[in-house]
Amino acid sequence: MIRILIAEDQALVRGAISALLSLSGEVDVVAEAENGKQAIALINEHQPDMVLTDIEMPEMTGIEVVEHMAEHHPNIQSVIMTTFSRAGYIKRAINAGVKGFILKEAPSDYLLQALKSIQQGKKVIDPELAISALDDNDPLTDKERKALRLAGDGLKTSDIAAKLFLSEGTVRNYLSEAIAKLNAANRIDAARIAQQKGWL
Repeated sequence: MIRILIAEDQALVRGAISALLSLSGEVDVVAEAENGKQAIALINEHQPDMVLTDIEMPEMTGIEVVEHMAEHHPNIQSVIMTTFSRAGYIKRAINAGVKGFILKEAPSDYLLQALKSIQQGKKVIDPELAISALDDNDPLTDKERKALRLAGDGLKTSDIAAKLFLSEGTVRNYLSEAIAKLNAANRIDAARIAQQKGWL
């Protein structure tokens, strides 16, 4: 029996995945989270064998959850399930030690089989996605990425500085660097480009 935690912000999708896996008789869904921060709290509480997470969620993205797990819970296997096949997402997830990358449109029996394979120590990542990830290099630093994501949400420099505990001058430098690296017209354009690439 695989003890699994599901992190997915859409209640309908989360409920469907949970019901589907529970019906198999081979998976015990120990907890469900609607955002990344809640997922971290529930991981600490339940210590599941595996975490199945979406990427784009409020509070913390699925990639950030996986990165946190790699640092604090390396024994818990992480699997990403998403509708986004962006190369940047895949590369960051692989670098963080994700064991599986499954597209939501995959058949339900494929999902169950993938989880069982991962439990046995295998990696399950679509070959085409893995190849596209290897061909796509993210030029942004972690701090540039955080500043750019907040800028993309419409925050002013002063608000970004307050959220990241940095000076406004430092934030402006990070945003300028990101704009230059992405050959963007401005911070909003840079955020859009990085979002499309899967780097945010």
